[in-house]
Amino acid sequence: MFEIENKSTQCKARAGVIHTPHGDIKTPAFIPVGTKATVKGVSMPQIHDMQAQAVLCNTYHLYLEPGDNIVEKAGGVGKFMGYTGPTFTDSGGFQVFSLGAAFGNKVSKVASGEVDVVPVDNKNKMAFIDEEGVDFKSHKDGSMHRFTPESSMETQWKLGADIIFAFDECTSPLENKEYQKEAMDRTHRWAKRCIDRHKELDPDNRQFLFGVVQGGRFEDLRKESAKVLGEMDFDGYGVGGSFNKDDMATAVGWVNEILPEDKPRHLLGIGEPLDIVLGVEQGCDTFDCVTPTRNGRNGSLYTKTGKMNIFNAEYKEDFRPIEDGCDCYACQNYTRSYLAHLHRSKEMLGGILCSIHNLRFLIRLCEDARQAIVRDEFQVFKNNFIKNYES
Repeated sequence: MFEIENKSTQCKARAGVIHTPHGDIKTPAFIPVGTKATVKGVSMPQIHDMQAQAVLCNTYHLYLEPGDNIVEKAGGVGKFMGYTGPTFTDSGGFQVFSLGAAFGNKVSKVASGEVDVVPVDNKNKMAFIDEEGVDFKSHKDGSMHRFTPESSMETQWKLGADIIFAFDECTSPLENKEYQKEAMDRTHRWAKRCIDRHKELDPDNRQFLFGVVQGGRFEDLRKESAKVLGEMDFDGYGVGGSFNKDDMATAVGWVNEILPEDKPRHLLGIGEPLDIVLGVEQGCDTFDCVTPTRNGRNGSLYTKTGKMNIFNAEYKEDFRPIEDGCDCYACQNYTRSYLAHLHRSKEMLGGILCSIHNLRFLIRLCEDARQAIVRDEFQVFKNNFIKNYES
């Protein structure tokens, strides 16, 4: 499913192609997030026009609404949302754990060897982790649900994406090493169960299953997770956990030195321009994040010289595009002044246009990185981008 076309001679960056039943993904690539089978405020024709190569949807949210059975009856998530290109779905694990602790307390954990289940009431939000899976309350109506490795595979099979992820325990980067180790080991056991159930559901391997590397910011745990999962029969790998710029050369770099080189690597939840460039340098192939549309709705725009806040007074009478040379719909048709007016007037079109620009910016950034790798000039590209973006 994956072929490497070019590799940098100066770092781990590589240009490749992921072949899926619904089309090829040329890497490096940024994948827009359509959490609930919609990229917020952006239509699928607009996703096509900005040259996005795939869309990633959220298993947790689609399971709760409209329900995986309805999506399956619609012909899968692609048909359901009117998109013909490749699709990803995450496992639902991140949302189970993060929304279960949405009001500031830790998600409940299994104390090592002491008890089977520890409930924690987070102002009517509860989650229970045991060896078999996770019981959790819906953030929508408080109803109780259960995810296991097997049920995650079953739900993602119904959703019908081209690339799916194994069910993992996504820990906070602030957790201590003892618990990171415990959660990582459980993730590895769950990974094996995901593979077994996936093979039962999909013996012809029409869906590609990615394992998720965990281990926090601890080098030995990250390397252990990459080694253990790298020896399993996965089609590719997600690198999970919360990262900042400093982690790209450490936690991400450790993992990619060990993971099989001939399989794609997806850096989960990364969408800041600098982080993407540094992730590419460390050998990551695809990226996803809700940040570009969230920023767009709040009037924050990516440019080659850093972020622009469209609410700043200087843009009220600025009749230039967001960025000269940008080929996105917003830059080709509207001015900074108009976008400032839309946001100040609280018109929804403002968020839509800014989201379109931000998504196209990240997609084009990956296109430019790919071309630099092909020319074996990635380090020059990286240095120039960082210099201009931080200027």
